[in-house]
Amino acid sequence: MKFYSPLYLLIGFTCMFLLPACNNNEAVSPYQATLGNPPYKEITDSIKDDPGNVALYARRGGLLNKNELPELALKDFKKAWELSGEEKYALAVGNLMLETNPDSSIHFLLQARQKINNSKLLPLTLAYAYDAKGDINNALTTLDSLLNNYPHELEALLLKNDLLQRKQDTAGAIAVLEKAYSLAPQNKEIINMLSYQYAETNNSKALTLADILIGLDKEKTSANPYYVKGLYYVNQQQNDKALALFNQALTVDYNYLNAYIEKGKILLGAKKNAEALKTFQLANTISPSFPDAYFWIGKTYESNGDKVQAKDYYNKAYQLDKTFTEAKQAAEAVK
Repeated sequence: MKFYSPLYLLIGFTCMFLLPACNNNEAVSPYQATLGNPPYKEITDSIKDDPGNVALYARRGGLLNKNELPELALKDFKKAWELSGEEKYALAVGNLMLETNPDSSIHFLLQARQKINNSKLLPLTLAYAYDAKGDINNALTTLDSLLNNYPHELEALLLKNDLLQRKQDTAGAIAVLEKAYSLAPQNKEIINMLSYQYAETNNSKALTLADILIGLDKEKTSANPYYVKGLYYVNQQQNDKALALFNQALTVDYNYLNAYIEKGKILLGAKKNAEALKTFQLANTISPSFPDAYFWIGKTYESNGDKVQAKDYYNKAYQLDKTFTEAKQAAEAVK
């Protein structure tokens, strides 16, 4: 005779009397419970009647994702991919995985790319997955391979620019942006990024591109081109011109925080400490969570000989941004 433990018997009786559906895993699983209720029930019933219908899985997956149920959506898009082998479903799977598990996304996308080897979007998504993992080198390698086959793929160029910037490869990033600009000469975002890079590298083309942006700004609401021109003149050590341009940027956009910082730095360098402090404090008032304002207020206090205030503001800057090592070092250096 076979003997059962009391715990085993308790579980058995629970299933018999309290949970009649214990032997029906589908009925009690959260997955099936969700799919059996509105707004998914109608699609779920249709899938039961037609389990090979790819469009139904995709429709339900899209609805689940819209309703912030990505894990359930992933199941449906995986099924759609399994049934159809279509690129759009592989992309959906890769992107959903990318948000929570880049390694799984990479593994899946590499396999999907073997099945669809002429895709532009799969390797692009793969590059994003490598980036999400923090593997910039493999992301760049993937993008280079994509761009060899599709040299006009604008999103790939913009992602490559971003990755090169983070690797501090300024020359490489500029070359990529120049290529992007040649493909989309009316794209304001690209013009702005390239003009900024030109300004940072003392290239007078920054002024030309900034003027193009000013011409495209029919409503005169963009402060960026004035700010970029100001940066160029700062790097040219023409501070009067730079100051006028930062003021112009602030006339267009009173909340342009970086323009306050650059303006204040010029004033501080000119020993106009009271004006500089007022400028930095204005930025701090506009955005109390802006660490650069605290840092430069600290710099001004230190220049005034007020080491206690300086240290306090350096520490506040670092507390707001733990990557702001310059602020931490400045606080430690104040004796």
